[in-house]
Amino acid sequence: IKRRSVVETAANGHKASSNGTELKREDGKVELGKKVTLLRGISIIIGTIIGAGIFISPKGILKHSGSVGVSLLVWIACGVLSLFGALSYAELGTCMKKSGGHYTYIMEAFGPQMAFIRLWADLIAIRPAGMAVISLAFGQYILEPLFMPCGIPPLAVKLATAIGLTSVMYLNSMSVTWTARIQIFLTVSKLLAIAIIIVPGMYQLFKGETRHFENAFDLSNVQLSGMPLAFYSGMYAYAGWFYLNFVTEEVDNPARTVPLAICISMAIVTSCYVLTNVAYYTVMSAEELLASSAVAVTFAERLLGNFSIAVPVFVALSCYGTMNGCVFALSRMFYVASREGQLPEVLSMIHVRRHTPLAAVLIMYPMTMLQLLVGDIYSLLNFMSFLRWLFIGVVVLGLIYLRYTKPDLPRPFKVPLFFPVVFCITCFFMVFLSLYSDPVNTGIGFAISLTGIPAYYIFIYFNHRPKWLQRTLVICSVVVKFT
Repeated sequence: IKRRSVVETAANGHKASSNGTELKREDGKVELGKKVTLLRGISIIIGTIIGAGIFISPKGILKHSGSVGVSLLVWIACGVLSLFGALSYAELGTCMKKSGGHYTYIMEAFGPQMAFIRLWADLIAIRPAGMAVISLAFGQYILEPLFMPCGIPPLAVKLATAIGLTSVMYLNSMSVTWTARIQIFLTVSKLLAIAIIIVPGMYQLFKGETRHFENAFDLSNVQLSGMPLAFYSGMYAYAGWFYLNFVTEEVDNPARTVPLAICISMAIVTSCYVLTNVAYYTVMSAEELLASSAVAVTFAERLLGNFSIAVPVFVALSCYGTMNGCVFALSRMFYVASREGQLPEVLSMIHVRRHTPLAAVLIMYPMTMLQLLVGDIYSLLNFMSFLRWLFIGVVVLGLIYLRYTKPDLPRPFKVPLFFPVVFCITCFFMVFLSLYSDPVNTGIGFAISLTGIPAYYIFIYFNHRPKWLQRTLVICSVVVKFT
């Protein structure tokens, strides 16, 4: 078993295929095949950006912007800023055709120590907590039609959550092709759910239901101090445009597919977000929207009658799509980190028959399940939310840095320097805002991430790792080899 590759196959020769997935052979080694087409790339991006928020609680922007008209402008502006960031990542993805996303780009620009700190924060806290939150939302809404109008027992929610999470891990372990196909189905389900909101809303608008848009740009309640928080909420709603960069090695013709998938996806998501909010305002005032605990359900009850019972099902499918896309993408980051020698070798191995990075997929499962059972997930997310924008800002800063340090690096797709500069300033502004508005939680999150520094020197930098660690890694490698 060699580190930078995978499990060797039993036979040599022509390309192998299983579950519809073809894999390249080089010197008898198995590699992940290029099965992510343009449609599948679009489904990964849209499927991970659109979660439960637009259906349940799209009110952070309205609350901090102070008026209906200004909130819609913020939605549009955040879509444009996110497009700047996404196009910057498209340049990085086409000039460095390696999977791994943030991790790979930080490694290339700023070296292994900075990359490991990012990886460490992802592994021990950010990703398990994020997966646990979206999984809990799935468990809540998949059961809601069965218990309405009564409350759902917490134990039932956790059981449904565990089943959903287990099924996502199983799917990603078994087949890349079926994972991508189901992601397309789930993305179509999300867009159908949004269409069910937008179409009746536009019909109401054309009928003349515009009373909630009167004085839409009344600035009497607008406070400049709240605008940064409005943009923070908006940028968080669009987060997820970077996930295609986590699987670049599996993208068919990345120089064309990555930028095109990003542009199409961001145009669709921005249009959906803006039109969905316009539809909400055709039946709800700003005050009613802020008071609603589930905006899409309130909208459906007023316009669609008994069909509103289907809304929780669509929300659950939306959450499941986000879970599936995240596991698919993040497993590739752990796979690449193992290939670079910063995680145990077992994580860079591909199942000889399934052709999936089985160990890299399953690494998040026990940690996420543990947080579901005992962790204070939401507090942990508060600690870590600013780190997302800090490291994304560092990645885009790395793009600017590489423009000057490696001007001859092949760049099939190149964005105007204005895009990464504006987006980088936006990211660091949000980090500063977090430090200003919540210094305690932000400081705790920063301290947690800094534990990656001693971990780097203990597990990576020194050649002589502890003997117990070496024995553990060898045992894991042997177990996977004979599975």
